[in-house]
This record gives sequence, C-alpha cells and structure tokens, in this order.
Amino acid sequence: MSPPDEKIHHRTCPLCEGMCGLEIHVKDGRVDKVRPDFEDVWSKGYICPKGTTIGELYHDPDRLRSPLLKRGGAFVEVSWDEAYAECERLLHGVIERDGREAVTAYIGNPTAHNFSLSRYVGAFMAFSQLGMIYSSGTVDQWPKNVSACLMYGGMWTIPTADIDHTDYLVIMGANPHASQGSLMCAPDFLGRMDALHERGGKTLVIDPRRTGTAKRAKEWLPIQPGTDAALLLAIVNVIFDEGLAQLGEHLEPHVNGFEAVASLVADWTPELVASSCGIDADTIRRIAREFAGAERAAWYARIGTCNQEFGTLCSWLVDVLNIVTGNFDRRGGLMFANPAAWPTSGLPNPEWAEGYEFGRWKSRVRGAPEVLGQVPASCLAEEIATEGEGQIKALITIAGNPVISLPGCQDLDVALPRLECMISVDNYLNETTRHADVILPGLAALEQPYYNDLLWCWSVRNSGRYSPVVFEPNPEQRAEWESLIMLGLLCAGQKAARIDIEAVDSLYFAGLVGVVCGLPGSPVEGRDPSEIVAQTQGVGPERLLDFQLRSGPHGDAYGANPEGLTLEKMKTADKGIDFGALEPRLPEVLSTPSGKIELAPEYITNDLGRLRERLGRRDALVLVSRRHVRSNNSWMHNIPSLMSGRDRCTLLVNPDDASLYGLEDGKLARIASSAGSLQVPVEVSEDMMPGVVSLPHGWGHDKQGTRLSVASKHAGVCNNALAPGDFVDAISGNAAVNGIPVEVSPA
Repeated sequence: MSPPDEKIHHRTCPLCEGMCGLEIHVKDGRVDKVRPDFEDVWSKGYICPKGTTIGELYHDPDRLRSPLLKRGGAFVEVSWDEAYAECERLLHGVIERDGREAVTAYIGNPTAHNFSLSRYVGAFMAFSQLGMIYSSGTVDQWPKNVSACLMYGGMWTIPTADIDHTDYLVIMGANPHASQGSLMCAPDFLGRMDALHERGGKTLVIDPRRTGTAKRAKEWLPIQPGTDAALLLAIVNVIFDEGLAQLGEHLEPHVNGFEAVASLVADWTPELVASSCGIDADTIRRIAREFAGAERAAWYARIGTCNQEFGTLCSWLVDVLNIVTGNFDRRGGLMFANPAAWPTSGLPNPEWAEGYEFGRWKSRVRGAPEVLGQVPASCLAEEIATEGEGQIKALITIAGNPVISLPGCQDLDVALPRLECMISVDNYLNETTRHADVILPGLAALEQPYYNDLLWCWSVRNSGRYSPVVFEPNPEQRAEWESLIMLGLLCAGQKAARIDIEAVDSLYFAGLVGVVCGLPGSPVEGRDPSEIVAQTQGVGPERLLDFQLRSGPHGDAYGANPEGLTLEKMKTADKGIDFGALEPRLPEVLSTPSGKIELAPEYITNDLGRLRERLGRRDALVLVSRRHVRSNNSWMHNIPSLMSGRDRCTLLVNPDDASLYGLEDGKLARIASSAGSLQVPVEVSEDMMPGVVSLPHGWGHDKQGTRLSVASKHAGVCNNALAPGDFVDAISGNAAVNGIPVEVSPA
C-alpha cells in the first residue's frame, strides 16, 4: 500500500524504442521514485537507467515552460500570443522578400518519441507548403528507408528480427544493450539473448568494438568499418555457391529477382573481400554455413551499417540474406509487426504514386541529389551561408539539436546567425536553439499521454499500451501539435490572430479520415468519412489515436466489429494489451508495383561498382561512433543522475594503437580528420579492434549562451566536428559518420 500522500502512476517510458513500463511514485506533487512495472504486458518489469530519470526530466529547472523571445541579444519570457505574433512577423518578412523557398525546417530525432510531434509533423508539412526540409533521418536510417521502399514499396515497411523464436541471431553494427533495439523494439534485449542461449541457440555480434551486446554474445567478430557490404556479399556468395539458397514455399510466390541476386554475387568470393574486411575466408564460409544451416535464423543490422559510405548496400543485403535463406516472414526470422494503431507516416504518399524516383532535383550549392525528398542534412549550413537565389533565410527547428548532431556541425554553428528568422520548437535552450529568435516549448513527457504510432511497427511482439498524463499542464501552456499547426499556417501566409487551431485540426482530421476510408483493404474502406468524424471524440493527437486504433487490425471499425478495439478500451487495459507473437504478413504488407518483393532493385545494385573500387583501400586509422546505455543522443545530458560517475566522453583506443601512436590512458590525445580536430581523454581498451578508435556521439556542450547547467559541466567533445559533411553514402545521401579516416597523437 502506498502512503496517503503518495500516488502511483503506471505508464510507458517514451525515451527510447524499448517503451518499457514504468511505475511512477508521486509524492507532494513531485516524482519521488520510478520503478519498473512488473505487470506491464510488454516489458514485464524491465527498465534501463534512462527510464528511472523521467521524473528528473520533468522537474529539470532548465526545461522551458514559457515561450522565449530574443530581445537585444537576450532571451525573455513572453506570452504565447506575443511569441506567435513574432513568428508571423519574421516568417512573413522573409516570404515577402525572398519567397517561400527561402524557408525550410529541420526535424529532429525526438519527434518520433513525442505524442504530439509524431502525429503532427505531417500536418505542419501539409500546411506550410515548404519545398523541402532537412532531418536527422539522413544521419541515421535513410539507407534503410531507401531499401525498404524499393524492396517492399514503403519507406517505413521495415522488418524486425523475431529474437524470441530464433535459433541463430547475427547482430551487425548494432548495440541493443544501449538502445534496446533500433528499428527494432525489444526491452531487455540482453535477457532475450540469454533466453536464446538457454534454448540452445547462438548469437554472433559483428562490430569493430566489443560492445555490451558483444560481451553477452557467444561470438564477437571485429570488422573493418565500411566493409560490411563486402562481407554480406561474400556470405550470400557462399549461400548460392554451395547450394544453400532456398526461398521456401512461403516466399517463392512473392519474390522477384532471386536469379538476379545469384548472378550479382557470383564473383564476390570470401577470398576477394577477406583482406578488406579483416575477416579470413574460412570464417566467412563458416558463418554462411551456420546461418543457412540453422533451423530458424535472423540477421539484424543497424546504425553502424546505415551511417557509413555503403549504407544502402548494407541495408539491402541484410534483407537479401534473410530472404534467400528462407528466414523471412516466418517464425524466428525477419518478420513484420502488425501494430494495433497504424502509423500516420505509413499512409500512401501521392508523391510516390507512380513509383519511387530519386535525384529529381539537386541541392543548390553542393549539387547533392534528392533522395526521398531530402538531401544530406549537412547541406543545411552551406545553403544558409552561400548567397544567391534560393538562399535559406528562415529556419524552423523541431525537436532537434543539429549544432551537435550533424556532420560538419561547426559550419552550421557559424551559419545560423546569418538567418533573418529562426524559430525553434524545443523544451531547452541548447546549442542550436540559442541562435533562435523565438523558442516555443512543448509539454513535458509526463504532461501528455503516450502511445507511439511508429515504434510498434518494429516491435518483436505485437502489443500496445496507452499512458495517461501524470501531471496536468498549466492551462496557459501549449502542446507541440498546436504550435506545429500555427507555424504551418504562418508559412502559408495566414495571420496568427485569425488562426483557429482547433477548427483547423478538425479539418486536418477529416482529411485523414477521408484518405483512410479510400484505402483498399482498410477496415473502414468505402465508409462515409463524415460518419466516422462524428463518432470520434476529442481533439488533437488523442482523437487521431482513437481513429488509428478503431480503423486498425484489431479495431471496432466504427460498428463493423462491435467487440473490437477503441481508445476507451485501450485506456481500461492499464497494463497494456498483448496481441501475440509476430505472424507472417506477406503479401499484405507489400505495395510495390509488382505486388512482390523486389530482391534486386537496379538503383541499389548499380552501386556495387563503387564498392568494388573500395576493396583494397586500408586507412591506417578510422573513427567510429558509439552510444552508452545512460545516454540518448544529445538530449539527456542534463540529468544529474545520468551524468554521475566517470567521464564517458573518451577516445577508446586499442592497446596496440596506443603504443604505436604514443597515447596514454587518461591523458589527452589530439584526433584530427579532414573536417577538424579535437582534444579528448584517452581510454585504452581491448574492446577496440586495432586500427579503429571510437568517440561517443551527442556531446560537445561547451557553447556559450545555453541553459544546460548539468550538461555544460560535463561538456565533452562533439565527434561530428570530425565528420566531413560531404562524406556520405552516395545513393541515399546518409551521412557516413563511421569509418572516418583520422590521425591521432598525444595532445
């Protein structure tokens, strides 16, 4: 029993893809402690260190509660009406002088974890009519989006590894120990690995660093950064060469290009790639045979394979390998989740109605080709700094900190003051927002509900849980979805004082309902949209969630399935609802023109020549990034309990390299690339393979003008200062922040 003055709230943690259940104890209006929710049907009592700090995040005195407006070079708190009026003045001024093409936006990673932002970025884009935006996606998973759209027909149609039922799991360039999965939602990943081992299975981690995940695996195989695609080609070569390739009856009717892949990999032998990868040919053959010979196997790869110079080839080949061994869309292999609430980002985009086409235009300064409507986010700095027609004069940042998170970040830091208008939707005065003219804060996580509509698409089990608010927000505060609607309409030329946000939201909602009612196969296909709108209660993202659930695979379809799911039913299941293990979903999930998996898209396979040219190149020393279980990109370094303990922003160096370059543990080293140089403490570790060093990402909190009292005391260095902005995966435009050639020496 809790004491009379204490109340216990149960909800989902929104801080990462784990989505763990929390038990939040509130005493005298403050979070007293956070414990795991052992009755949560999804996480079953597991949480990571980040989840325990959600109360600190809410109570953080540096978190913004009111809009800030820059006057005379200093920020002052203002009312929402004043803030919106200033946004109007600034945006309309730029648009009148230079046109809407002078306005752009940057969308940050926390958007995907926010109840409002995740559902209303689409509304902002629709209303604003901006020609293009930049996003953290091109520093993260854009190669996976490219391979998914070409292979399956949707950029977010991404399969996940069925870890709970597999016998052989390969983890490549990923560290779920820290992330709980990425494009793969799996709380207590290490516990799931242990269970896999207990049932007689094996896990293999392929990574240049012996990560926390690798330490728990049965085998760790270090690989030279940037050569993952070459290794995968050799593995697939062995699969075909030794007659191990088999689609199986469940896949054969749904796959095009099987023979084409066999031809493409014919000369990519283990001997061809061994010296480049740093893995001998016998080991490559052994792994191929083990994977193909396992009864149920899954090959999972993530950020280390995405943000490198051959990220799209890697993303494609991982799925190819699972498919040609029959380990796809079946228990224990790669499978597609079936979320109870479909994601708004997964709705058909009219832009791609005739199929996906890339390079439709190029960036103004660098000439970078467009891919899925975007160019590398590192182009942003030069587009602001370079004068001429089309120069960016106004920028809206949404839950992002690109001054730290983008390659060539120092160039952006210099460029941002040149803007005539900068508006940030953000809860902190950080390294990026300190350049803004207006900062519009949103609600804290505990002040708004939570139900993620995207992450459940990659869950290792079908489940769902609604989380109510813990603390009611001040009535004067505005949720992020309201600010996004306002900013979108201001970009379209409307006056702030005349914008009725709730009325506009109702129009937006009605439009979405109309789209879904027109989708073939939708549970509400052919229904009268006005009837659906009339039956859906509330406003904003909560109304949208009700519609997503009711028109989802388990929904009541507004009366067609009376026993089906509604938001009210989801709310009453306060520990969540388990919809069961992953099930085969082909061909339902496919939306390619052929209706089949396209195993050999020419746009991707044409890049094999570029990879061939890379073979044999061996840089003396290269840099890779890393993440810690007590960190999350750049936005959780202001939490005191997470920042306690030893310095984690260190340069990991193998002992042999430390001796070779004269580096000492605990002493400063100078590390330099073609983009810049830094001084950072050395941490000598056997966990790094020779020839590779590692810096964590998300640090560099040493800028003047921020309000990050904790982070500034643990500033660290920004590894993106070493990342050349033009070092990208050529066919996706994704940044290559792993495998950067560097030099090191004692500072």
